[in-house]
Amino acid sequence: MNKTEFVAALAQHGAMSKVDAEKLFQVFRHTLETELTVAGKIVLPGFLTIEVVDKPARKARNPATGQEIDVPAKKSIKIKVGKEFADKVNN
Repeated sequence: MNKTEFVAALAQHGAMSKVDAEKLFQVFRHTLETELTVAGKIVLPGFLTIEVVDKPARKARNPATGQEIDVPAKKSIKIKVGKEFADKVNN
């Protein structure tokens, strides 16, 4: 399912227009992006836990040449699915 299909499903399940569903999706996404950088962790009990984690700098190897390269430190996003959500998907 791509974004367009997801927005259409959101509109159908939420009994709203596709335009309103698109706005809802954009607001949800913007809120996650904004608040995650501030809070570092968002917990939606039973659904998702989204957390910013620091990845340390490391050495890696270019598989084509075998040359060792430095990979800089960066922030990454870790997502853990809640038990209720996982149970619904597995049934």
